[in-house]
Amino acid sequence: MTIEIVRAKKSEKSVLRQLMELCNHDFSEHTGDDVDEHGFYGYTYLDHYWTDDARHPFFIMVDGRYAGFVLVNNHCKYISGDNIHSVAEFFVLRKYRKKGVGRQAAKMIFDKFDGLWEVKILYTNVPALSFWSKVIDEYSGGRHTFHSMPAAGWDGLGYTFNSNTRVH
Repeated sequence: MTIEIVRAKKSEKSVLRQLMELCNHDFSEHTGDDVDEHGFYGYTYLDHYWTDDARHPFFIMVDGRYAGFVLVNNHCKYISGDNIHSVAEFFVLRKYRKKGVGRQAAKMIFDKFDGLWEVKILYTNVPALSFWSKVIDEYSGGRHTFHSMPAAGWDGLGYTFNSNTRVH
């Protein structure tokens, strides 16, 4: 199985939009969100990923097929300063879950951007908390900070670490 992280082109925005709908459907059990009058969840900032230099859209590909996506930005809640990155959205299609795809994709995205990273998790998303705890601990060699309290504008948990000190 070949796993790749590929930057999403503007011409592929409709693919990312569709995958985002699947993500939002799965995530609605944690947020309580409903679809709109047209049957969509939507994502307010999707277009910004092609107009804002601080936002980066990526597909997760497995053997050349779409397997999910990662959206990265610098809109952090627990850290500030230069060279900061946040996993804004992370989604792996159910078919590829529990096969190491998400773990490898997360590490690959961390390697793409040196500096401080933040990953935020909703309190109610227990599977995500377990996933990120293992991945970040493995990636950082235990050199991370777990934020068990909400931050300004964020009512959840978070991890912060430095990708420059990655354990190889």
